[in-house]
Amino acid sequence: MSNPDKPRVIATRWWWVRHAPVREDGGCIYGQKDLGCDTSDRVVFEAVGKILPRNAVWYASNLKRTHQTAQAIWAAGFPRPSDMPHVNAFAEQHLGQLQGMNRAAFYASLPVGSHWLTAVDQPAPGGESFMDLYNRVCAAIESINAEQAGRDVIVVAHGGTIRAAVGLALGGLPGQGLAFDIDNCSVTRLDHLSSANYTGWRLPMVNQQPWIADASHNAMHQPAGPEVKPPATKLA
Repeated sequence: MSNPDKPRVIATRWWWVRHAPVREDGGCIYGQKDLGCDTSDRVVFEAVGKILPRNAVWYASNLKRTHQTAQAIWAAGFPRPSDMPHVNAFAEQHLGQLQGMNRAAFYASLPVGSHWLTAVDQPAPGGESFMDLYNRVCAAIESINAEQAGRDVIVVAHGGTIRAAVGLALGGLPGQGLAFDIDNCSVTRLDHLSSANYTGWRLPMVNQQPWIADASHNAMHQPAGPEVKPPATKLA
């Protein structure tokens, strides 16, 4: 028997999908460069589609690699939504002058234990800080939570964007979100819970990779540049 005095809780379930690997970056940091991605491994997108909810609302960033990833999920059998708005606020961090630098060499120059390319509040030269990214992502999440309360929300986005969302779900701790790995094509679910006297988050899963049991698809993992060769077993 239900308790009429128990506060009603509205759960808005966020399903974050990171885009597929980028192969055309020349091994360089790309940030907000609008590069395409490798969507050739159909098995990966079939597996992702199997754990995503039907009847969800879809969003993507304004960068084409997220649109291509969504298209690959639909092409693998997931029902295509009627609409997928492109949200600029969900774009990757603008890394300014770091974009185009050799990724491996730059990572090698960072102090041991670094989780990101810059400190949380340090802008990339000519670009954004992670806090800039975090603040715009949080504002977009707040708006969509109000518009789509109680729905399943699927967002195809970027590693930095999803780490920002995780930081928000951890209680507004963006630096803690950076400690999580977010692999290509992985699924992260964050549930926003709201009632008359409570607002908060639950983290059911982070960086879920439903295809991972089959090692032939390991090329969908990081790093994502040309130094990783796509598997010979990938399906058209």
